[in-house]
Amino acid sequence: MSKALVIPDIHLKPWIFSQAIDIMETTDCDNAVFVGDLVDDWGCQYNLELYEETLDAAIDFARRYPDSYWCYGNHDLSYLWSQYDHPGYSIVAADLVCDKLEELRDTLSAPENYGIIHRLDNTLFSHAGLTREFVEAQLYNMMDDIDCMIGIINEYGYDELWEDNSPIWGRPQYGTLAKGMFPDGLFQVVGHTPVKEIFVQPNLITVDTFSTTSSGLPIGNQELCWVDTVAKTWGYIG
Repeated sequence: MSKALVIPDIHLKPWIFSQAIDIMETTDCDNAVFVGDLVDDWGCQYNLELYEETLDAAIDFARRYPDSYWCYGNHDLSYLWSQYDHPGYSIVAADLVCDKLEELRDTLSAPENYGIIHRLDNTLFSHAGLTREFVEAQLYNMMDDIDCMIGIINEYGYDELWEDNSPIWGRPQYGTLAKGMFPDGLFQVVGHTPVKEIFVQPNLITVDTFSTTSSGLPIGNQELCWVDTVAKTWGYIG
């Protein structure tokens, strides 16, 4: 792979997938990577139809592009791991979410295409980023084997990942990570933290430009981007 369309946090905005399909059909993107959080949004806990529409749009995209890669976000995993007190969690949509996420995974060409973190060439994709603090705390003995490390992270569950510095919860955008990201030589693409525009840091971009305030106003510029997974470059698209 070289040029990948990045699909950021959806949060019950199924129309983003329509834009993504149009981009895949009309540009030179080789594949697509979703960085997590399909579900939940402000005041939508009882809008079962919107949950179903969003998840069906995701499944349709996966059916069209079964080789695409998908990352779990904290909101998605809160249903799979029964975290009822997670902000935005919908009791009425819980069974639907779990069933549709399983269907989505089964629609992909391999179940491994849906995971916590993916390495494509020189680029890591995850919901919140792989931090050095997390690696040193949990994977110190394999810091010289990033691919083995990724395999283990993708087998992790609630006990290992429901932590502030994990690949589903970290917020490197806040400047609070004394040790930075891991490893130094790879580019990382994350969502999770709403930004006004693609937020650029050394070897890291944050792409959550579609999230809204509690009143429904957009926080970001709602633009999609591509990433060259070999050259570690990016640009807006669409």
